[in-house]
Formats: sequence, structure tokens, C-alpha cells
Amino acid sequence: MTSASPLSSALVVTNRLSGLGKGHDVATAAIARLAERGVEVTEIRAPSAAESVRLVRDSLGAPDARPDAVICVGGDGLMNVMLQAVALTGVPLGLVPSGTGNDLARALGVPTDDPAAAADVAVAGKTRVLDLGRIEAPGAAPMWFATITGTGFDARVTLRANDMRWPKGPLRYTFAALAELAGGLSVPYRIELSGVAPGVLDNPDGDTVLDTDAVMVAIGNTRTYGGGMLICPDAEPDDGLLDVTVVGAVPRREMLKLLPALSAGKRIDHPAVTQYRVTAITVTAADAPATADGEPAGTLPITLRAVPDALTVLVP
Repeated sequence: MTSASPLSSALVVTNRLSGLGKGHDVATAAIARLAERGVEVTEIRAPSAAESVRLVRDSLGAPDARPDAVICVGGDGLMNVMLQAVALTGVPLGLVPSGTGNDLARALGVPTDDPAAAADVAVAGKTRVLDLGRIEAPGAAPMWFATITGTGFDARVTLRANDMRWPKGPLRYTFAALAELAGGLSVPYRIELSGVAPGVLDNPDGDTVLDTDAVMVAIGNTRTYGGGMLICPDAEPDDGLLDVTVVGAVPRREMLKLLPALSAGKRIDHPAVTQYRVTAITVTAADAPATADGEPAGTLPITLRAVPDALTVLVP
């Protein structure tokens, strides 16, 4: 369900270094457009993610100065940071993309290459309520995510891609994947599925534990990551569930066949791929890293839960 109420004020959080430096020009254009449309803008350019979260929380906690929306000018990384401040507040999150992947913006239909048009989407004030995923790990604070959490090969690829400065755009993930293929692929996982949705995908009859060797495990609130890679092709961000894609143990030559289709945003059909839909999942593997919305999310074990109606977003 959507509703609309035009903005009069906005807290604009910028990452002017996102998109390999594109963020500065995008932020300037977006703020100019918001001002032109009569929106009172307060910009936050914090030196760290933690400081950004603190400043936004402080602003949202001040009743007399609470903005109509928080607008994120950056990529999925900054969006993920903002989730930690705006989740469950009811304050809408707007997106002006300037990152490499921009997968949440793509999922919502927000323009990814026109900051003025993206700002216009925010100004119109049309909102939609989405689920979020919540990550819980021993000894760590819970973490929200909006798109995909991955572990295994895909997490290693994302972490490598984050450190690369060339090539630009989604092709960077392809290069990172080819580099990771030189290493080991599958590892033994324990996957505990809870709140299993009956009769869909490859779901078992009820909650279950899977012990399996896998190349990667992706848990999706939306369908894509890495700038359009279709890893959870049936995920819906407002169904109260998480989609899980498990790519089982496959040799390198098979991964070389799967990667081009994945990079092109095509559905992967392969006997080694299984998909599940659940309300919660616990994933365990020795020393395996995880990423959420393309950002580091620690190492396994982690438990992920779908939290319905946790985020209000501004949409076309």
C-alpha cells in the first residue's frame, strides 16, 4: 500500500566519495533540486558511519525539528548505514543513488542515473512500506539489511570488489568473481530453516536443518545484488519472508558457466541451486565472511529474521 504527502523538510545524508567520486556532483545536483522544489534541506556529511547514525537518530528524536524524510545520497553502503537509524521509526527514507550497485533503488524503480529525477521522486512524498532483514550474531549488535545478505563465494567477491578501483560499475563484481575462482569454492554449511513457507520453491514440509557443502548462500529481502545480479529471483520485499538461494558444490567450470548469466541479471537454473522461503534462517560455517547490502557483516554463525513493515521508503 502506498500514500503520498509532499515534503517540506528533509535531512539529506551524503557520501560525496561514493561511485568513485561521482557522489559529490550527485549530492550537489540533488540538494539544488530539493531547494528549487521548496524543500528545507539539512545536509549531514559525517566523518564516519557511526557518527552519521548518531546525528540522524538525534534529529529524528527531536520532535520540534523532526524532518519529513531522510534522503540518502550515495550507494547501497550508505543506505545500509541509514537503515540502522530509520528502521521502525516510520520516517520515510528517500534514495538519490550515486553508488556502484544501487540495488535497492533499482528494486523500487528510483532513477539511478538522474539525481534531479530521483530528488523529484522524494519531493512527491509517495511512500511504500517494506520489510527488512535483521542479522543477529554472537557478541555483535543486530544489523538491518534491505537487499541481500550473502556468505561464501559471493561475500568474498563483494569484499574484494569493494577494495577494487577498476573497472567501474557492475563489471567490477565480475572481475572480482574471476579472481576468487582461483581459490577454494565450496565449504561445509549448516543451514537451519525456520518459519518455512509451505508449498513454495524447494521448501521442505517444515522447519529443518540442512548440512551441505555449498559455494554460497544468499538470503534476500529483494531480488538482486552487485548492480543487478539476480540471485533471489522470486523475493518480494513486503511478503514478511526471506528468500534463500543455496548454490551447492560445483566445479570451477560450472561456476564459469553460471557467472555470466548471474552478471547479466538472468535467472539461474542449475541442479546444484536450491531455493527456500522462510521467516528466519541460521547459517553456520567455519570462518566464512558475510556481507549485507554489500557491506561487511562479520563472520558466521549468523541468524537472519524477516521483520515486516520495518521501513518506509519514498517511491515513484
